[in-house]
Amino acid sequence: MLVSKSNFYYRFAKLIFGLAIYGTGLGMMVHAGIGIPPWDVLAQGLSIQSTLTFGQATILVSLIVMLFWIPLKVKPGIGSVLNAILVGLFADLTMPFWPEIDNYLLNLALFIAGLLVISYATGLYISCGFGKGPRDGLMMGLAKKFNAPFWITRTSVEIIVVTLGFVLGGQVREGTLLFALSIGYLNQLSMRLFGLADKSGRV
Repeated sequence: MLVSKSNFYYRFAKLIFGLAIYGTGLGMMVHAGIGIPPWDVLAQGLSIQSTLTFGQATILVSLIVMLFWIPLKVKPGIGSVLNAILVGLFADLTMPFWPEIDNYLLNLALFIAGLLVISYATGLYISCGFGKGPRDGLMMGLAKKFNAPFWITRTSVEIIVVTLGFVLGGQVREGTLLFALSIGYLNQLSMRLFGLADKSGRV
C-alpha cells in the first residue's frame, strides 16, 4: 500500500509539474506577441464576441471540447479537470516575469522555446495516467477512431479551430501558423518519448 501511495504522489506531482511548465510555455508564446496558439485564438474570439474574459472563454472551450469525448469514448480523469484550470493559472503567474523584448528575432525565439516547452509538457502530463487534457483527449480520440497518425489529426483540427477563431476576431499571426503546422508532430515526438505512441505516430 505504501508503494502504491508513493507512486500516486509521484505521478500527481509530475502531473502538476507538467501542467505548470505547459502554462509557462503558453505564457512565453503569448508574451512573444507574434500570434497565439489556435485554441487560444478561438478562446480570444469567443471573449471578443461575448462578455466572457479570456480565461472564462478558455474554460468554456475546454468544456465544449470534452463533450466531444463522449462519442469518441475518451474517459476523463482528475488530470483532465486540473488541465482546464491550472494551465491558464500558471500562464497568468509566469507572464509578468518575462521582460518586454523590442526585437522580432528574440520574440520569435521566445515563441519557439514556448512551443518546445508545451510539446514536452504534453507528453509528460499525459504519461502520468490521470487523464488527458481536454484538447489532447479530443486529438487522441480522433486519431484512434480514424486510425490516423496523431500529428495529422492534430494539425487538421488546429487548422479548423484557428479559422473559426479568426472569423470571431481572434489574433492570428505567423506564430499561430507555426504552432498549427508543427505542434502535432512535436507532440508526436513527445508522446514517443514517454511511450505513448509508436514510431508511426499511432497512439
